[in-house]
Amino acid sequence: MTASRDAEPSATDVYGPAKRSEVMRAVKGRGTSPELVVRRLVWSLGGRYRLNRADLPGKPDIVLPGRRLAIFVHGCFWHGHDCARGARVPKTNQPYWTAKIERNRARDARAREALAAAGWRVETVWECELKDRTALEARVKAWLNSLATDV
Repeated sequence: MTASRDAEPSATDVYGPAKRSEVMRAVKGRGTSPELVVRRLVWSLGGRYRLNRADLPGKPDIVLPGRRLAIFVHGCFWHGHDCARGARVPKTNQPYWTAKIERNRARDARAREALAAAGWRVETVWECELKDRTALEARVKAWLNSLATDV
């Protein structure tokens, strides 16, 4: 059999190359389930926001302009979080994924620095933090309450 995009899956991947490509293309960049959870929580606590402001560095997922708060909702794998899910390294094409995640982390750091330099408060919610809704709600309340007195 000749090598093709429809070849059998490798020993380390459950999908063949064509299916893996399809799956990866389907990963959304905005409007993800974790984002929706955080958006609903912010809204329920009285925060009014804008989404994906392209005029701000890094296009934060959630922006509360009056409070100058930018919130990023990051997937642990894609942004290299230090939790169990984020620390996983794919078994196939490791050099590509390692470099990609490092580029994502560097881009995230540049965006945070640029926003902070422009006077924005920047917060990040990691995908793994959504498991403890009580802690997340307390954290978001603290952001909104501390910023309400600053405005």
